[in-house]
Amino acid sequence: MYFAALLARTEDGWEASDTELDNVETLTDLADLAREAAVDDDTVVVYIEQEGAWFGVIRVDGEDDPRVFVSHAAAAARSSYGAMLTDELLGSDDDGASDLDSLDLDGTEDGEPDPDPDDNDLSDAATSGPVPPGPLGDVELLTDLGVGPEGLLVLDTDALAQIADALGCTDVLEAVR
Repeated sequence: MYFAALLARTEDGWEASDTELDNVETLTDLADLAREAAVDDDTVVVYIEQEGAWFGVIRVDGEDDPRVFVSHAAAAARSSYGAMLTDELLGSDDDGASDLDSLDLDGTEDGEPDPDPDDNDLSDAATSGPVPPGPLGDVELLTDLGVGPEGLLVLDTDALAQIADALGCTDVLEAVR
């Protein structure tokens, strides 16, 4: 089970809201969701947690590319939203696949066996590296907001409360938890 919250900076402080991730399939979808919650293209911090196993922080500033941090990449990679984040960070997302990849261009006719399937089979597992067993991503994404790299790396199962405390929005966060 996942918990997700959006923290959007406004001129009066921060607004917090929980959010549904049902329509989120890519980091771009998540960034679009954050931009919809933004006030005047200001900063939005998205927090995703899976039952204390891992958490992810995504920072969106206007139209800039989202910045991502995942607390435990190996654990996150075993879940749908975590895999979305770790794949993006490791550069192993499948969206870059060409339409030609779906065609049978190995030189064999339909129904004819591939002469040596091991020579042509470069699976994603073989071409992408292993997921590291620890933090992954931009450890400085919250530095200007009061959570430096050292602070981010030691956050644990109550990371959202600690981030909200650093941002000064603990009171607005209580309404969504």
